Amino acid sequence: MDGHYLDCLRDACRRYHVAAHAYVLMTNHVHLLMTPSDGDGISRVMQSVGRRYVQYINFEYRRSGTLWEGRHKASLVDAENYLLTCMRYIELNPVRANMISHPADYRWSSYRANAQGEHSPLLEPHPVYRALGSEINQRHYYYRCLFEHQLDNKDLHAIRKAIQFSTPLGNDRFKQQIEAALGRSTGFAKRGRPGINSESEIYSQ
Repeated sequence: MDGHYLDCLRDACRRYHVAAHAYVLMTNHVHLLMTPSDGDGISRVMQSVGRRYVQYINFEYRRSGTLWEGRHKASLVDAENYLLTCMRYIELNPVRANMISHPADYRWSSYRANAQGEHSPLLEPHPVYRALGSEINQRHYYYRCLFEHQLDNKDLHAIRKAIQFSTPLGNDRFKQQIEAALGRSTGFAKRGRPGINSESEIYSQ
């Protein structure tokens, strides 16, 4: 993963009106937290990024064929209760992988932008993130404070389960609302973009 992936992602988000709030690029996968403006926005973003980035890699390394193993996995997120937790989950991924000791030490994540104010042409602050403080410096400070403690094991399990099975991440009321909108159970959702809008979604590829 490199800066070209982020360029592809930025262009696709702008084209399909999708707001990106957090990301991490690992050696063999990515995690993204995004909010679409319509039902097909994120699927179009992922398709666009996939095509452009694979073409770039194939040209750069003189290879051919696909790059990703299967389709992306997606989970609807209850932003009010889980958005900041998902952001921490994403940006702490390199720490959990023992690649670094602090998220600020990792170049390919959104932590430096969300916690330290580093400029990012890709990210758009979510209202829940903005609510951390009325001033930008306040938001950065309170966001950094969230990283003083490790994620709760219960939250880690909930996020990983939601990603693995593409199920909504939220409380029972949130899940019931999603089921009512979809007209079916959300026990094991199909991979890809469900046919409704949501506050945010966490994606893994």
